Amino acid sequence: MTTPGSIEVGSIEGRIAEELGVRERQVKAAVDLLDGGSTVPFIARYRKEATEMLDDAQLRTLEERLRYLRELEDRRSAILDSVREQGRLTDELAARIRGAETKARLEDIYLPFKPKRRTKAQIAREAGLEPLADGLLGDPSVDPLAAATAFVDADKGVADPQAALDGARAILTERFSEDADLIGELRERMWVRGRLAAKVRAGKEEEGAKFADYFDFSEPFKELPSHRVLAMLRGEKEDVLDLVLEPEEPTEGPSSYEGIVAHRFGIADRGRPGDKWLTETARWAWRTRILVHLGIDVRLRLRTAAEDEAVNVFATNLRDLLLAAPAGTRATLGLDPGFRTGVKVAVVDATGKVVATDVIHPHVPANRWDESVAKLARLAREHSVDLIAIGNGTASRETDKLAGDLITRHPELSLTKVMVSEAGASVYSASAFASQELPDMDVSLRGAVSIARRLQDPLAELVKIDPKSIGVGQYQHDLSEVKLSRSLDAVVEDCVNGVGVDVNTASAPLLSRVSGITSGLAENIVAHRDANGPFVSRTALKKVPRLGPKAYEQCAGFLRIRGGDDPLDASSVHPEAYPVVRRMVKSAGGEVASLIGNTGVLRGLRADEFVDDTFGLPTVTDILKELEKPGRDPRPAFRTATFKDGVEKIADLAPGMVLEGVVTNVAAFGAFVDVGVHQDGLVHVSAMSRTFVKDPRDVVKSGDIVKVKVMDVDIPRKRISLTLRLDDEAAAPAEQGGGGRPQRGGGRPPQQRGQQRQPRGGTGGNSGGGGGGSTRQAPAPGNSAMADALRRAGLVDPKKGKR
Repeated sequence: MTTPGSIEVGSIEGRIAEELGVRERQVKAAVDLLDGGSTVPFIARYRKEATEMLDDAQLRTLEERLRYLRELEDRRSAILDSVREQGRLTDELAARIRGAETKARLEDIYLPFKPKRRTKAQIAREAGLEPLADGLLGDPSVDPLAAATAFVDADKGVADPQAALDGARAILTERFSEDADLIGELRERMWVRGRLAAKVRAGKEEEGAKFADYFDFSEPFKELPSHRVLAMLRGEKEDVLDLVLEPEEPTEGPSSYEGIVAHRFGIADRGRPGDKWLTETARWAWRTRILVHLGIDVRLRLRTAAEDEAVNVFATNLRDLLLAAPAGTRATLGLDPGFRTGVKVAVVDATGKVVATDVIHPHVPANRWDESVAKLARLAREHSVDLIAIGNGTASRETDKLAGDLITRHPELSLTKVMVSEAGASVYSASAFASQELPDMDVSLRGAVSIARRLQDPLAELVKIDPKSIGVGQYQHDLSEVKLSRSLDAVVEDCVNGVGVDVNTASAPLLSRVSGITSGLAENIVAHRDANGPFVSRTALKKVPRLGPKAYEQCAGFLRIRGGDDPLDASSVHPEAYPVVRRMVKSAGGEVASLIGNTGVLRGLRADEFVDDTFGLPTVTDILKELEKPGRDPRPAFRTATFKDGVEKIADLAPGMVLEGVVTNVAAFGAFVDVGVHQDGLVHVSAMSRTFVKDPRDVVKSGDIVKVKVMDVDIPRKRISLTLRLDDEAAAPAEQGGGGRPQRGGGRPPQQRGQQRQPRGGTGGNSGGGGGGSTRQAPAPGNSAMADALRRAGLVDPKKGKR
């Protein structure tokens, strides 16, 4: 039996198990571990026996559902207490409350008992009019006006029969609108059959041009994609659009919403004296109370679903960015491009340490090109630079050309240039951590340092920035702050722990993302390392202040110590499992060092021979795999895209060109690709494959190097339409570049016609065919990669902001 506020753990675990399609004991084990302070990465990697192989994705879903269901149980207990205190809790009502499976259903049941301000219905009850309401509802053969005469009482505020009838109607209206089963039925019907309609407000056509696709728009609730819902909600917020929730096509009679309300309470027009009054009461309840209530619910449902999808898009893009291929320990020259203020230069050595900085002015107005090339050549030679990282902001293509000239003039330096996303670099430059890390460096130069380091190791550098500032999402500023932060923090945690961290080189922000390590503990680790030198073993971590047994258990397996006392400390084998490795060494003969990487010997060992009461077959199998390639990095190998010579600006593009480019961002409607002309092109979801594509991320992800064909170029509007289907037929030259709508070269494959419902152009996507079309999706405010991608794709006016 549970007490108020307690949690019915068994029912929660059973429900989650059913939703995940796993056994209840697996969920119970995971819940116990989470409640005990274990993190998802730790459970997924080192407690496989306990959860019977639940993976990190299942555990994240479990964690979210556990949070929701526990909040539901807390709310359920609070409602039971509230109704009990009112003296209105019956066994039947208690059973209904305990049986509610969602927050919405729970609130529907509680609505009649929820404390509220004095309503017209309550005033009518106090005036003694409830018997009149009950009598008219129970016996429609009674004439309402005649019956109401008996309830006239000036002292109670009932001046005449009509006032009595108004009070009775208020009572019935409240009763109808608070019927949980009726509300649930009508809410689902409205969701299935209703539509969201948008109209432009008078006089807002020019000011709200970016929302032009929604000036006269309507689409079923169930078919609205996330970005379209968020676009219309923003248009309403900016006073450009009026949004109307249309329950369905107008209907009358028993099948209408009003008819359903009437039928629920036995109301029917059979010619009796009270039928007309009761029918009008049902209609009044629907129009004034129920429709308003359901409208709020549907809006919330639309926003929640849109937010969930947008958060998933953001999380997926962030994961792709964090797990992008690292260039590794190679000396790198970072260039933060600029015109008037110059190009900021920073050289970092193989470990990421800043060894030189400078500012050059190769572009207008200074035009010191040769001098700039000479300076860069000297820096590259002095510091044995291998790579040049170029930020992809303003003046990026001009600076890329500068780097190309440097490589051409000095082939002996063997330099490789790479365009790098600089999203969030300015946020890092002005951050407290940057001030602490680079205290004597000008803020403008810190961006160049960040650009260089993020080429060496994107994960290690990007964790220094709030994930929301990286901005690889859509409409991020319209999303729930809590929901977004929780999702992005989980992504960062999973990525950092999936790759592993060198404890002797990692920054405090990177360490703070390791399982079991808080920000304060990360600072303590760095301080201990600075004071006592590099850690020589994982056990030495126990000397760090406040790093207790639980924190050590959670973090040790994810921290790497290279060249330390124990070669296992450089692997992902957890210290608790070292005895298993010792037994393997004893069986194979030799030393631990001779076993690591010895594929022939390791594959000759049988995992089941090393299973014991503590470590099962999954863990032993993982250990053997890890010993084959200790400390292996799960990220892909580093490679670069090659932009086509002579194609440097949008005017150089022509339909039919096949180019290599880098995917800069992925949205629900397609992917943005940088082909080296300052404007990102758009590959619409319909131009990604010959078969139906539900999610663009199934085809490409941020950072991918792809080959695309130019389908259409709209120079005045700076729009580039691309396709991944290289055999698509591009628009004829005479058709493109005129400032009109992009042509649809290639068309949509038969599998997709009628399936990819998109509004024409505009904020929410484009119906364009194989050419991908273009989209005036309004980006979220702020310096984000998505906003940058839209700006570079010509979908935002750089001078006026969102187009």
